[in-house]
Amino acid sequence: VGLPLAVEFAKVGFPTIGFELDERKVKSLLAGTSYIEDVPSREVKELIEKGHFTATTDFSKLRNTDAVIICVPTPLNKTKDPDVSYIGSAAEKIARTLHKDQLIILESTTYPGTTRDFMLPILEKTGLKIGTDFYVAFSPERIDPGNKLFHLTNTPKVVGGITPHCLELACLLYGQIIQKIIPVSSAESAELVKLLENTFRSINIGLVNEIALICDKLNLNVWEVIEAAATKPYGFMPFFPGPGLGGHCIPIDPHYLSWKMKSLNFSARFIELAGEINSHMPEFVVDKITRILNGKKKSVNGSKVLVLGVAYKANVSDMRESPALDIIELLHEHGAAVTYHDPWVPHLSLGKFKLSSRPLSTATLKAADLVVITTAHSKFQASEIVKHSRLIFDTRNLTRGLKAPNIHRL
Repeated sequence: VGLPLAVEFAKVGFPTIGFELDERKVKSLLAGTSYIEDVPSREVKELIEKGHFTATTDFSKLRNTDAVIICVPTPLNKTKDPDVSYIGSAAEKIARTLHKDQLIILESTTYPGTTRDFMLPILEKTGLKIGTDFYVAFSPERIDPGNKLFHLTNTPKVVGGITPHCLELACLLYGQIIQKIIPVSSAESAELVKLLENTFRSINIGLVNEIALICDKLNLNVWEVIEAAATKPYGFMPFFPGPGLGGHCIPIDPHYLSWKMKSLNFSARFIELAGEINSHMPEFVVDKITRILNGKKKSVNGSKVLVLGVAYKANVSDMRESPALDIIELLHEHGAAVTYHDPWVPHLSLGKFKLSSRPLSTATLKAADLVVITTAHSKFQASEIVKHSRLIFDTRNLTRGLKAPNIHRL
């Protein structure tokens, strides 16, 4: 989230500093090398050379900034409670150098009230007054890695401020790089907007994953059912099933809202049910793999399984919450000899279990007893995969339109 934002501000002429804890990333950027697929290294190199962009691990340089945008992780802990420690740490660093007329914006996804009730008090310990001496707003990130159609500048930006003047300044700043700004009445509204967006997707994916389970019981093709339903010109929006939820947003963000509502003695039942269905999809995938192999009189134990795609979505290297990792671990526990191919992830470490991406060659495909497609990377040629594989379990409908006895689908 942070690097694309920094690059866009630098491209329109703002002197921009990227603050980062990871010294390796700083060195990479200063050498003109991007570590994010959506940001070309040539752009970073050009901006570094022009003096429009730099990166540092020295947070004392925050005192030289007029605006600070916080883009830190907001994961869940083991009990699915929000971990806002990264926001707190960032706010503490900013507070040390906070000065008059500085604008602070939080972009990290979080529960309603975080900006006002958690972050603002840390900044106010300086004695500076919100809305008069300094300004605070929340604007949820809407980065979709790998999306070629919608990117940072043409995706509308929702902004909510602590005070009206905070809102005005934040909108003016984002308006320098983003085509359309959507102001809302408060930081809390802006925080809830992001949670609604991802909760909407989580629940609908949960629904369609349950439909996939129903179709499996009824021996029906879930993809055919969805595609036929999608021909209705109103009242239906197609969502598609898969091996589970991945990424830094959809599997995580709805639980922020669920957690917040529990503190208000309210149960967010749709959110929790969708989370339960989605989180069990890897187990369903492994169960279906077992049935497919059994149909060929083979046991999972000892079978060679090739997993195609371990990133959480196509054409990115991000493995956060990727269901493919759960599938690999479950297969490994069942005694399968698991290998994988992913053009974006050369190496994979799951505890003591370490793997390297195999080339997607005829030999690799033919060596596997079963090929599992967990991510529909654009580099995967479905016809070639079908041609050279003994058995295929396609969880992403990559083989759509192809008919062959060796294809099994979710």
